[in-house]
Parts: sequence; structure tokens; C-alpha cells
Amino acid sequence: MGNMSNKAKVTLPEFQEFLLERKLVPAKNVTFFAHWVSRFLDYARKRDLSAVEYQESTVIEFLDALQSEKRIQDWQHRQADDALRLYYFHYLGKTGSRASDGDMPADVPGVLQEMGRLIRIRHYSYSTERTYLQWVERFLAYALKPGRKISELSAGDFKDFLSHLALKRKVSASTQNQAFNAILFLFRFVFHKEPENLSNTVRAKRGIRLPTVLSTDEVKRIFTHMSGTNLLIAQLLYGCGLRLMELCRLRVQDIDFAASTIFVRSGKGDNDRTTMLPAVVKETLQRHLEGVKRQHDHDLAQGYGETYLPDALDRKYPNAAKEWTWQYVFPSSKLSVDPRSGRIGRHHISEKTVQMGVRNAVKKAGIAKHATVHTFRHSFATHLLQNGVNIREVQSLLGHKNVETTMIYTHVLRDMKNAPQSPLDAL
Repeated sequence: MGNMSNKAKVTLPEFQEFLLERKLVPAKNVTFFAHWVSRFLDYARKRDLSAVEYQESTVIEFLDALQSEKRIQDWQHRQADDALRLYYFHYLGKTGSRASDGDMPADVPGVLQEMGRLIRIRHYSYSTERTYLQWVERFLAYALKPGRKISELSAGDFKDFLSHLALKRKVSASTQNQAFNAILFLFRFVFHKEPENLSNTVRAKRGIRLPTVLSTDEVKRIFTHMSGTNLLIAQLLYGCGLRLMELCRLRVQDIDFAASTIFVRSGKGDNDRTTMLPAVVKETLQRHLEGVKRQHDHDLAQGYGETYLPDALDRKYPNAAKEWTWQYVFPSSKLSVDPRSGRIGRHHISEKTVQMGVRNAVKKAGIAKHATVHTFRHSFATHLLQNGVNIREVQSLLGHKNVETTMIYTHVLRDMKNAPQSPLDAL
């Protein structure tokens, strides 16, 4: 322990050299990775905890302590997690008790249970947990031939499965990427193995796809076949450019009526952003929230009224789950049992309910396009550009990381009146 604490005082120069030589992280981040490891070693030393071998309980305790610090952002928390993994499993070459073949879950249910536990520790969403577990179950069914042990799985099996998805199953690029992330999590955090040489894996190719966009008249026609909460949801999807789950996860405190602003928390890429709140829906939304408040007060009177809180906020603010500001703008019509905590509460509206409401309205409106919930977001962006809004502003409202992603809507904007004349029309 004494030697390791001395290393921490000089910010682990050997570890930094190792990261630079192996090019495991960008050079500009090397000192930050060493900083997190140094903090962890100091944390363990002060609490007389073992830091010689990888102890998952100690690491999780440290990461939870980090997350409780207000100045620590989510990306820093993830960076600290990555730094400790690189330090133990790459630099020191040591694996904790969970990494040895003897203690690694030897059966499929054990692997799935352990993976689910690790996903929850890292505060992934429940939908991500389910998706990851489904992909891992499919991977294990594919790779575990009769007589093979789980401990024998390697990066070769990983590559074979991805190639199988691309060549045999003909899955889309996004589907294959989803499988890739799930199995990479399995190898890194459950097996404590770093898959190498994945570059020559056959990957599904993603071509250029133009989005389906509704005209303003088509949007109006769809709205005429909706009413009540369904109409309000559709208006927000179109008027704010929200993704489906961004709308479902809206909380009361995310609506700023005075500033005509909606705050989108932990959107795609775990990024926050703001978007506009249309004036035309303000009164309807306020009446809707009055009804949700009455429902919440009734739940509290019945001994319920709790909602799910992200990350470790339920431990940091024990009573926040029952506070009005944390309730969902569009709650479920029924109380349900949280699959993780086992507590009874009111979750947000099901995404399937939203999808079905839009699908039925599109059908009734007789729109001959493959219009979905996400089509409202595409239409939001395209109509803003049509109205002369700067593309950078549209990029910000959509939450796109790169303007190139937003540029796809300029293809839809081509004025067909000025397009070249078809040779057929010249006959």
C-alpha cells in the first residue's frame, strides 16, 4: 500500500507512459486518467481498503462517492471508471476475484444475472439493460457449442457473431452496433477481457437515407384525427423536435412556461439541451399538468406517489421521488412495480402508447407515407429550415453533435420547381 500511495503523489508516471506507449487513450487525456487512479488509491488508503487487487466493491464505492460531488460531471465519472479498468486490467495485469475462471459465472443464467447487476451499478436505463441482456443471450446461444465452457469464449467468437449478423442475418448497421456494444460490455466488465483485433470484423454498411417529411398540410390533417393527451403529445413532438423517449421522460421541472423553453435532460449521447415551447400549447399543457398534479396528490394520499430518479439521486435526495417537480409530464395511467427497486410508483407513459396514437391518426388521415413518431422531428427540422432558420440554430434545437447530421434535411428542401426538367416532359 505504501508504494502505491507514493506513486499516487507523483501522479503515476509509469502508468502515464504505459498509456502513451500503447495509445490506449488520446495523449491529451493521459494526465486525467492518471489523476482519477491517483484519487482512487488515495481514497482506498484513507479508508484502509485494499487497492492492490481489483475489488469491485471498492471501485463502485469510490465511483458513487464521485457522483455525489456536484462539480463532477457524468463524462468525468465515466472517465474515472475507464481509468481504473485500464490501470488494473491492462497496466498492472491484475484481475480481481470476479475475473478468475473459477469465480466467473459458469452458466448462462449466472452471466446474465451478473451483467444485469453491473449495468444497474453504472446507472444505464432499464430499456438498455433489457436490450443488452437480449443480445448477450443470443451471443451465448450462438457461441456456446456443445462441450464449450463460458470461460473459453474469446474475441474470435465476438467477431464471428458480428459477421454472422451482417452476412447471414442481414441486420442493419444500427442493429449490429447495438449488438457490438452489448457484447463489448460483456467482455470488458463481466469477463474482464479486452477484445482485440476487431477491425477486420465484417460490419453492416449504412448508406445515405433521406428522412420522411410531412408537409404542413399533412401535419394538420393528422392533428384533426387526434384529441386530448394524444394531440398534446403529437403537438410537442412536432413543435419541439423531441425524440420519442425525450418526450416520455419529460419531468414537470423541465417545462419553463415563462421562458417558453423545454429542457431536454440526458438526451441522445447523455447530453442536455433546450428547445422551444410553442405558445399555442401552453394553455393546454398547463391544464394537463393540473390534472397530473391532482393524480399525484391522490397517489400520495394512498401511500404511493414515488417516481424513478436517474443515477444516484434517490440516495442523494431521499424524498425527491415524491416531490411534484420530479414527476413525469406524461405519467402512466397505472401504478406499477419498479423492476429494479421493487417499489410501487407511477412511471412515464409507455412509448408504445405514443406510437399507437400516432399510427392510428396517420392511418385515419390517409397519409400515404411511412410516417412514425420520429417523422414529426424530421418535419420540425425541415419546416424550420424552410422558414429561414439558420442551420446552426436547427442543429442546436435538435441536439445534433455535428452539423453534417443536420445537413441531411437540406436534401429534402430542394425546390422541385427549379429542378432540371425531366426528358419525358420535353417529348
